[in-house]
Amino acid sequence: MTATRPMILPLPGNEALAASLAGTAGAELGRVTVRHFPDGETYVKIESSVEGREVVLACTLHRPDDKVLPLAFVAATARELGAAGVGLVAPYLAYMRQDRRFRAGEGITSTYFARLLSTAVAWIVTVDPHLHRRTNLREIYSIPTTVGHAAPLLSEWIAERVQRPVLVGPDAESAQWVNAVAGAAGAPSVVLEKVRHGDRDVEVKLPDMDRWREHTPVLIDDIISTAGTMIETVRRLRRSGFAAPVCIGVHPVFAPGAYEELLESGAREVVTCNTIPHVSNGIDVVPLLARGLTDQLARLAPQ
Repeated sequence: MTATRPMILPLPGNEALAASLAGTAGAELGRVTVRHFPDGETYVKIESSVEGREVVLACTLHRPDDKVLPLAFVAATARELGAAGVGLVAPYLAYMRQDRRFRAGEGITSTYFARLLSTAVAWIVTVDPHLHRRTNLREIYSIPTTVGHAAPLLSEWIAERVQRPVLVGPDAESAQWVNAVAGAAGAPSVVLEKVRHGDRDVEVKLPDMDRWREHTPVLIDDIISTAGTMIETVRRLRRSGFAAPVCIGVHPVFAPGAYEELLESGAREVVTCNTIPHVSNGIDVVPLLARGLTDQLARLAPQ
């Protein structure tokens, strides 16, 4: 074991991610303690020596409001203890959806969150951030970022496990991504027309799918939160006589009760990437993250 190896520190709840990442990337797994005082304030202590080391924080950022302050404190502690640098591997990157001011007086929180993280760490590795009205993370992040893409992993999973699939995308904006997954899986694809009336009120219109009636529908989306679109689509497909659909998501955010409701709606199976720990995890993105981590560390290495 040499002092030049990077050290990965898991924030609470990210221990499995950190261990897998350390093993895949050839890094050392360190220890950090994070707890709360009776008054609710956060206590942090890095149990491993970080002096002269590149430190990598492992912390997926669903439910971010409870995580960002401890993350910032651990990063600051590592720097004060002599770390050569501090970066972040966050399989799920939060606060990407509010990317414009939809109503007067609203905050554009994706921009504010990016500023905050850009001051806490020196670089970020993530998977498929929700770039809706933006083309890349450089528009809001002032630090280097590496983005892994899960589409090839989804294609591989579908090709191996679903006979005669037809891929179904949630809306027109997903068409390019869905078509790429379908092409690599050797499957046809269709895209829904979606109108969102509220957080849980979604209207979907199915295109003409009669030609695919003997196929298994595979619904895919980058984020499954309320699952409203998938639930409505599953019900419509089942009423139309299609086989029970397979539902696949990259990020299993899942609002309370959403996963159970999706299964109860008639889905055959719900499978997600392990960007967020969940019982539905079935597609491993750690190799993507390890490659991104290796790229960031190579950028920092002395020439």
